[in-house]
Amino acid sequence: MRSLLAVLIVWPFAASALADTCKYVDSDGNVIYSNVPIKRARKVTCFQPPAPPPQTSSAPAPSASSNDSGRPRVASSTQRQRDEDRRKILEDELAREQKALDDAKKALAEQQTQRSGDERNYSRVQDRLKPFQEAVATHEKNIASIMQELASTK
Repeated sequence: MRSLLAVLIVWPFAASALADTCKYVDSDGNVIYSNVPIKRARKVTCFQPPAPPPQTSSAPAPSASSNDSGRPRVASSTQRQRDEDRRKILEDELAREQKALDDAKKALAEQQTQRSGDERNYSRVQDRLKPFQEAVATHEKNIASIMQELASTK
């Protein structure tokens, strides 16, 4: 019972001590920041800790039809030009990837026809061909991604 009473009496003072952080300078000139008084040190200033950031609500984001006054608006002609530029960039990138895929397939075909004397074991052939096969697979994935991106443009 006494300990509960002591906690209840000390609680308001402890809460206020936690709220203020003070800057102290001791006799050697060392700077100490603390929320508890420091013996044999001079209090320079006190300040409140920063307030916690406001909590965000879990409400759904507003739909596009709601008021977008906080968002900058772009003229439709400007947006159309941006979309055309994006489409052009994607088409150029697609052409480069298709050329790179063709080159990678040619290199793989050349490597598949070559046999060296030390490759009597089939696993050695597979190890030699693996980087060429990976290059072909990478270019095919890139082409698929670019084509998907092009399909999603207006």
